[in-house]
Amino acid sequence: MEITGKTALVTGAYRGLGRQLAAQFRDRGARVGRAGRTASGRSTKPTHTESPPLRASARALPWLSPRTGFWAIAFSFLAVAAFSTAPSSLYGLYEQQEHLSSLTITIVYAVYALGIVVSLLLAGHVSDWYGRRAVLLPALAVAVVAAVIFLTWRSLAGIIVARVLTGLALGAAVATATAFVTDLDAGPDGVATRRAGIVATIANIGGLALGPLIAGLLARYAGHGLTLPFIVFLALLLAAVGLVIVAPEGHAAIHPRPKYRPQRLKAPANGRSQFLAATTGVCTAFAVGGLFAGLAGTFLAGPLHQPSPALTGLTIFLAFGAGVLVQTTTTSWPARRLLAAGIVPMIVGLCLLVVSAWTSPPSLALFLGGGIVAGTGIGAIIRGSLTVVISTASPDDRAGALATFFTVGYAGVSVPVVGVGIILQHLSPRVTLLIFAVAVGLVILAAVPILIRPQKAAAPRAAGPDQLAGTTETTLADTAHAKCMDELCTAHGMPTSTPMNCRVTRSFDHASAGELH
Repeated sequence: MEITGKTALVTGAYRGLGRQLAAQFRDRGARVGRAGRTASGRSTKPTHTESPPLRASARALPWLSPRTGFWAIAFSFLAVAAFSTAPSSLYGLYEQQEHLSSLTITIVYAVYALGIVVSLLLAGHVSDWYGRRAVLLPALAVAVVAAVIFLTWRSLAGIIVARVLTGLALGAAVATATAFVTDLDAGPDGVATRRAGIVATIANIGGLALGPLIAGLLARYAGHGLTLPFIVFLALLLAAVGLVIVAPEGHAAIHPRPKYRPQRLKAPANGRSQFLAATTGVCTAFAVGGLFAGLAGTFLAGPLHQPSPALTGLTIFLAFGAGVLVQTTTTSWPARRLLAAGIVPMIVGLCLLVVSAWTSPPSLALFLGGGIVAGTGIGAIIRGSLTVVISTASPDDRAGALATFFTVGYAGVSVPVVGVGIILQHLSPRVTLLIFAVAVGLVILAAVPILIRPQKAAAPRAAGPDQLAGTTETTLADTAHAKCMDELCTAHGMPTSTPMNCRVTRSFDHASAGELH
């Protein structure tokens, strides 16, 4: 009887506990259901999918923290950018060992730029749909294949194939890696930080500067000039693949995914003259940069009688490095100030390059100094031109405008450099350099009046009660800032007439204009 009473007591306790747990689960389910109905009522946009916690914990890979992953992706970006320009300091060795002409070398460089443009148009925007890792990993894999081809296929056909693959890899990685580091460093409200923009710039342009320097030093002082540099970069690329695998995803895939289409090229509906001037500026800036990356070795070995691959790498490093310094120290400058500050140094740098080839004897110091001065102008004009494009394009056509901008820029890398290579077949290097400098200088001067004058902000297409009607005299950078303020406040349900009340715009102000560019 006592045992029966105790059993009944225990059974009753378990039943009471069970009823309590069931009530808790029902209450939790009701809250989840209400939250789901509320979310579905607010938005019908595609949602990001995340891996279930149990499935993620079952994976054996040691996932990095967002902070560590930020630096891992930045290193991967740096590695692929450095690999893309590494052959630039080795072209002289290719001319000697593989008996390639200067025209052939310029064509090899041009197909690399063509690969970048094709990749930008076909894959530069895809990571918004499939996730950052899903695009960056294939880009790095293509770069690995290119490095293997450089090591195993030494003929002209092999070099061309490797350069095309390198361009495809860089084109896909530029947009994706930049977005990746921004995602991993963004604040709780999703606003990009100033650090993300600076680190992405350093990884991109800094990689372009370091690649030729590392390859040139290895070729000059370690022997096996056409083998050891690519072994080193192959190891760096494989390390980058591993880091991307274990880094946290910055932007998960969306479902349902939109129908695939290449990035469309178009000019913004407003400010077409400013857009034309900006693309002219970036074309000429990229052309001067391409001259260093593609033909510095030819000019050094020709009139300057300095065929060292290490010196070629140093020359390219100084030019691109100066651009990095300008872009990272002028993040708060408006577009007009950047463009005005970049035009004069680029023209002066071109003049120094010409003088270095025409002095008797030719001056290596003037050539290096010209590269540094021109590099500062290149960095400022690229950044300022990009600001102009962002400010003249509306949200509806901004992606297409930027795609057009970069396509014209990389066309500036390839077409003028090929032209210089053709002229070199008939004229001396110093005459060719003079023709190139005069042509680029005239184009820049022709674009100056439109690039640096104050512009009128276009009136909104459909002015509402919360929008400012009419136009005001303002700079292009101010226009871009105001448009982004309105867009961010609208996206977060704040009235655009009182942007200072929006916490997102306050964060945007603190982030500085650097994240826009």
